[in-house]
Amino acid sequence: MEIKRAIIATAIVWILGVTAYMLSHFVKILDNPELQANVALTLALIPSAILGTKFYYKNGAHTNGFKLGVFMFLITICLDAIITVPVFIIPAGGDHLSFFSDPGFWFIGLEYILVVGLYSVFRSKIKTSKL
Repeated sequence: MEIKRAIIATAIVWILGVTAYMLSHFVKILDNPELQANVALTLALIPSAILGTKFYYKNGAHTNGFKLGVFMFLITICLDAIITVPVFIIPAGGDHLSFFSDPGFWFIGLEYILVVGLYSVFRSKIKTSKL
């Protein structure tokens, strides 16, 4: 695995995800702003994770997509613990425990791993069929 490239790809996805999450608070669609933000993140994560994964594989890396997805999610957990929770969650009255024990966080994490892994599978099948 190309660690540096995977960390950069993760940072791309994380920045896009945090941006989508934060921007969702400016448009009131649902009565529950936290649910609305999680829905926005869930939807934005699909193209964001694909973009980050494309970046990772751009120079011909051959990492298993599901291993890459787990690694990227672990880096995201670190970014959330170091930046997201202290900057956005704690000022809003939350804490690390509430953030990381939320089932929505783990659902989004599973989605993240699956999008990266499935993109990798479909990418390799497309490359194989072109040969």
